Amino acid sequence: MKRLATIAALLVVLSVMASIAFGATAMKTTNIYATMQKMPELSTLVKLINAAGLASALEKSGPYTLFAPTNTAFSKVPKSTLEMLGKPENKAKLKSILLYHAIKGHVMAAQALKMKSPTSVKSLEGQNLTITHTNTMVMVNKANVVKPDIMATNGVIHEIDAVLMPPAKTTTK
Repeated sequence: MKRLATIAALLVVLSVMASIAFGATAMKTTNIYATMQKMPELSTLVKLINAAGLASALEKSGPYTLFAPTNTAFSKVPKSTLEMLGKPENKAKLKSILLYHAIKGHVMAAQALKMKSPTSVKSLEGQNLTITHTNTMVMVNKANVVKPDIMATNGVIHEIDAVLMPPAKTTTK
């Protein structure tokens, strides 16, 4: 009887491990956009990506690295600002802000920790982001990476705790 209980407990542990592994595999079989749609903590970002018309861009082959603000990060932005950005007449501004959160290439957290700190990388928006790190924490500009290395078929997602705003472009006269 004791042996049967041990076997039953082992089967429960193995089934939990299998479901976790299956979940991780499922994430790897979808692109960045489809992966984000499965993540409730990124629902605000998904909504804004749709409003900006960028969903198809995040479905392309890449690879891309996306620094994805969580819903908590967006809750720090004034509601009036989010509403303003969601309006059709502000689509270009919203698109610019969202593209500032992505870079070409596949950069895992372990790779970022090996980079010279600070390192400047060009965003898809065209301006530079600054990646810094301690021995264990990666930051992009002033946002902390709170959940790194979410794999997708066309890149990687790093959840961050703040919304990144591109600096105002300067014009020369």
